[in-house]
Amino acid sequence: MAQHDAPQASTGQQPGRGRFKVYLGAAPGVGKTFRMLEEGARRRARGTDVVVGLVECHGRQRTEGMLAGLEVVPRTRRTYRGAELTELDLDAVLARAPQVVLIDELAHTNVPGGRHPKRWQDVEELLDAGIEVITTVNIQHLESLNDVVRKITGVVQHETVPDEAVRRADQIELVDMPPEGLQRRMVHGNVYAPEKVDAALSHYFRIGNLTALRQLALLWLAGRVDERLHAYREEHGIHEVWETRERVVVALTGGPEGETLIRRAARIAARTGGGDLLAVHVVREDGLSDEGSQLLRRQQELVESLGGTLHRVVGEDVPRALLGFAREHDATQLVLGTSRRGRLSRFLTGPGIGETTVGLSGDIDVHMVTHEAAARGRHHGAQGSR
Repeated sequence: MAQHDAPQASTGQQPGRGRFKVYLGAAPGVGKTFRMLEEGARRRARGTDVVVGLVECHGRQRTEGMLAGLEVVPRTRRTYRGAELTELDLDAVLARAPQVVLIDELAHTNVPGGRHPKRWQDVEELLDAGIEVITTVNIQHLESLNDVVRKITGVVQHETVPDEAVRRADQIELVDMPPEGLQRRMVHGNVYAPEKVDAALSHYFRIGNLTALRQLALLWLAGRVDERLHAYREEHGIHEVWETRERVVVALTGGPEGETLIRRAARIAARTGGGDLLAVHVVREDGLSDEGSQLLRRQQELVESLGGTLHRVVGEDVPRALLGFAREHDATQLVLGTSRRGRLSRFLTGPGIGETTVGLSGDIDVHMVTHEAAARGRHHGAQGSR
């Protein structure tokens, strides 16, 4: 499966900088290097000046066959701890100055002796020189996912690449296949040598591991698409919410109704197929709030246990602060508790936060949730639903 990224107009590419494309593998062996070479061959056939800076075929005959007809820049040789190793010859590629260069394994750590310790830094220098780079990386090598991948697979990834180095790409294409299909590729000898297949299938390449890595890749890429869409909207002055992914915001006052609201918001998020849960607490500009209260701390723990995050925003106008936060995060749903003020209090002082928020909400759906503390008065909770 290939997944393409958000509108290209929002990339913010620097003048004179080369374009950057990444083939992101959901797991080793899904075919990202093959896809990169296929693109190189197509573009060469159309007249583009394409060279291979470095490709690792790992003995895969079909991948090696894709090199036919492509110019390959010879690697540089370095001696390290008594062994002679080869690396990308950065200076040779710069001197050759092609329109496009293909470079495999972005997260690779270079053999000491070159200008940069990591291959992604070599790639940055080539981009700065105006050369377009097409590269590959697997999801397990992204720095932010290092701990998650270790928990899933039990394997520590020693070679990582900063997420930002990948997020800066003008285009990311996900290379993916069902776990069962990848296992069949392995059995047929299309990924590892025959003597390594059994160990791989019983450890790293178990169905559960591959399924989790696949979901991880989709979630990471979805987050990047959201970033691009946000930048695109900013650039084009688009202010309405785009419902690319459900996000549910729950407003917490520090009062006793908080846990009820959090659980309701979590159920709403779950019904949308795993939407994001964000809790928000508005702090007054004078700093007087209940953000240190024991109730709010317990509610933060509950939010986090349900996979959400708690955020604090400053503002005297609570409805506008809540809606501003919701729009900034492209939220589609906002959950509020019904007022803890009595009927007489509401009559004397006018509309409360909930009614005002509904009136200003526009394209954000507002859910007013009843709770045991409703209409009991503000003494039942520190900050209250005014």
